[in-house]
Amino acid sequence: MNELKMHENASPLEPDAASPGRRKTAILAGLAAFRRSRIFYGAAALLVVGACYATYRVIGTKEPASPRAARRALAGPQPVAVADVARLDVKIVRHGLLGTVTPIANVSVKTQLSGYLVDIGFKEGQLVEKGDFLAQIDPRPYEASKAQYEGQLLRDQGLLDQARDDLRRYQSLKKLDSIARQQADNQNWVVKQYEGAVKADQALVDNQSLNLTYARIVSPIRGRVGLRKIDAGSYVSTGDAIALVAQIDPISVIFGVPEDYIPEIASAQKKRGALEVTVFDRSDTRQIAVGRLQTLDNSIDPTTGMVSGRAEFANADDKLYPNQFVNVHLLVDIHEKALVVPKTAIRSGASGLFVYKVTDQNRVVMQQITPSAGEHYDDFAGYNSGMVEIARGLTEGERVVTDGADRLRDGADVRIVAGGDGAGAPSQEKRRDGPERARERRQQRPPSEAQ
Repeated sequence: MNELKMHENASPLEPDAASPGRRKTAILAGLAAFRRSRIFYGAAALLVVGACYATYRVIGTKEPASPRAARRALAGPQPVAVADVARLDVKIVRHGLLGTVTPIANVSVKTQLSGYLVDIGFKEGQLVEKGDFLAQIDPRPYEASKAQYEGQLLRDQGLLDQARDDLRRYQSLKKLDSIARQQADNQNWVVKQYEGAVKADQALVDNQSLNLTYARIVSPIRGRVGLRKIDAGSYVSTGDAIALVAQIDPISVIFGVPEDYIPEIASAQKKRGALEVTVFDRSDTRQIAVGRLQTLDNSIDPTTGMVSGRAEFANADDKLYPNQFVNVHLLVDIHEKALVVPKTAIRSGASGLFVYKVTDQNRVVMQQITPSAGEHYDDFAGYNSGMVEIARGLTEGERVVTDGADRLRDGADVRIVAGGDGAGAPSQEKRRDGPERARERRQQRPPSEAQ
């Protein structure tokens, strides 16, 4: 009875010590269940990853093949600025010519006498007229010499007058045969000698008068006086410099011209007269003055292949200074009523220069052009408000793209903005184009179209 109760109280899950086979079977069953659970979860994870990848591939294949085409489809026609092909007067200018400002007259005032400098009559930098007093050398030694020669002249003049009276008497007596013929002839030669002496004395007097003139130094030209070379009270000798006087109004610029330009300039001078010359500062950015070409030199420098030219400028405002370095721009011709387009409209491709011409249907067509200056059309655009003369390829009144042409292609639709004057609105559109601009466009679309 007691044994029966003990068996009834025993737990059914408690392993039976007497059944080792049943215990092993239970352990193996648990391990198998654990392995099945890991395989199940791994397979589930693989299925999820595969589903995500497949979704990505499906969505990716629905994107347009060309992102640029997709952006173009979202944006619509390319915004551009245009300008009309017009007719204007075009200046043909030769530039890159280097010149130096040179006074028309640049005089070093020197003494022609020796003596003490007793007075200075100018201030440094003063503007003087021709004949204005500059300096004074002590004139007393020359005044004394002049007085001495004047006395000698009076003496010899008296001797000459006496000899002439004697000659007249001898000639009268000679006619009466009262004196020897030789005596009368000799008196004639005495008169000649005294005449020579008087003439020499007069030259000495005139020379001293000239020295007195030289003692008072005056300006030989109209111009500006430089720094004085010597002070009052100094002893000067013949040839010592007193000051430098430079004529600055008008003033000239001497510049070099390549020999290849000579025929063109000579022809323009015959046709237009004195050619217009504009000078710019050292950086070739700031205009200083406008003058006229006076002449070209009469020979070419064989070492440089250049010929010198001189242009004259009014310089009342002192903008040009002697020995100043300048850049010279020479106007050689003006093409009146020439066909022009803005320089910004011209583009370069494999086949040469072209423009995008806008049709009446607001489509662009690539149009080959030939500027009148060829590949050097850039050289003249700066003198014509950025306009370039066209020799072939366009006609008056046609429209060309001036801004926004970077992404255009032949036959593309365009949208003209900024009133068609190339005011720069297309450039702003271009700067805003990209992911942010595309996002703005998507937000602006109607809900139905966005779906």
